[in-house]
Amino acid sequence: MDIKLQNLNDVSAKLTVTLAPADYEEKVNQSLKNFRKKANFPGFRPGMVPMSLVKKQYGTAIKVDEINKLLQEAIYNYIKDNKVDVLGEPLPNEEQQKKVNIEEDEEMSFEFDLAIAPQFDATLSAEDVVPYYTIKVTDEMVDNQIGSYTQRNGRYDSVDEYQDGDMVKGIISELDEAGNTKEGGIRHENATMLPQYMRNDESKALFNGTKKDDIITINPRKAYDGNETELTTLLGISKEEAKNVSGDFSFQITDITRFVPGELNQQLFDQVYGEGVVKSEEEFKAKVKADIAAQLAPESDYRFLLDFRKHMMDRIGKLPFADDLLKKILLSNREDKDVAKMEEEYPKTVEELQWHLIYERLIRDANIKVENSDIEAQAKEAVRAQFAQYGMTNVPDELLANYSKEMLTKKDSVQNLADRAIETKLIAALKKAVKLKKKSVSTEDFNKLFEEK
Repeated sequence: MDIKLQNLNDVSAKLTVTLAPADYEEKVNQSLKNFRKKANFPGFRPGMVPMSLVKKQYGTAIKVDEINKLLQEAIYNYIKDNKVDVLGEPLPNEEQQKKVNIEEDEEMSFEFDLAIAPQFDATLSAEDVVPYYTIKVTDEMVDNQIGSYTQRNGRYDSVDEYQDGDMVKGIISELDEAGNTKEGGIRHENATMLPQYMRNDESKALFNGTKKDDIITINPRKAYDGNETELTTLLGISKEEAKNVSGDFSFQITDITRFVPGELNQQLFDQVYGEGVVKSEEEFKAKVKADIAAQLAPESDYRFLLDFRKHMMDRIGKLPFADDLLKKILLSNREDKDVAKMEEEYPKTVEELQWHLIYERLIRDANIKVENSDIEAQAKEAVRAQFAQYGMTNVPDELLANYSKEMLTKKDSVQNLADRAIETKLIAALKKAVKLKKKSVSTEDFNKLFEEK
């Protein structure tokens, strides 16, 4: 076997693979023998079919298959061993390919076009200045988070007089046109209302200053703006029945309950962060602020990577590519073979390809590798972030490990975690390699960065 690479220019090359009969004869003969063992021919027992008959009927197809496999293996090994930086797959050159008589045992040559990755300099230094935006953690954000914790640790107390936000329970009964309890009408003895969520202000006002055992007259359809789901729940009836509800009802209040947020005390501190980790309200607020900053850090890193990408794309400039060849490769990989669509998408495809090359070069230059331990750690962090969304910051490692194990059983999840682990390591390396132009901004201004072109 003879393989020759001819560089046509900086971004394209021609690969010629010449096969002699000695390269493929043994493999073809072995495949024929294996096929003969299981071949099913009328009039012959399995394994007893004459080889001449097998060769006559299937010899060419088997030979083509073995030569294709041999070519793929040879090209792959050549590119790998010679460190040829190829874009996409080698593409057979139909124009320069000499006619091959596959049925004859003769020397044959195959021509392939290769798109070569362009060369560029991605060395980083302090002269590379990239903005790094830190989101300000405001007192409001801290108070909201603390409010979330106290809400989760709150309780409902029974009270005597209604205030806005209270929940009321009672007996609701349908009235007739004269304002009396309707005989055979709708009656629900365990009706529950949250007046603050009523859509009609007049109906809400009916509860102001009311106490236990007070009776008010209310029109449910008016109170809930005709929402039949609300009526169904309140009156304990079906949606079909709710469609016919339009009149007034009496509502006798049997209970008023008020939500009381949890206290900002040591019990809450221990519940959120573990026993004894935080010992005062001041420490608790500082810890909450630090946690919010840590949760926002990935957003800053993501924005940094976008700004770093722009910086590098601008610094390096548009790289040269073997456009005609790349388009052929892209078209060959499209199921729809839509030339117009491929042409339309090509500029964006090339832009993404250039960034991919820069990204991979940076990973290689920083000697970034991902081990199983990195993927496992990334899985735990992903689970920890999910729990944090629900205010659960003191999650035991054992629980994190159990949840993360489930993620690690899925191939797609493992690949995503590996990619994220690489990106995390790369961002950390880039932040050390370049000069950061740091700026602290509000959440609103940070979000506006993504609105800019």
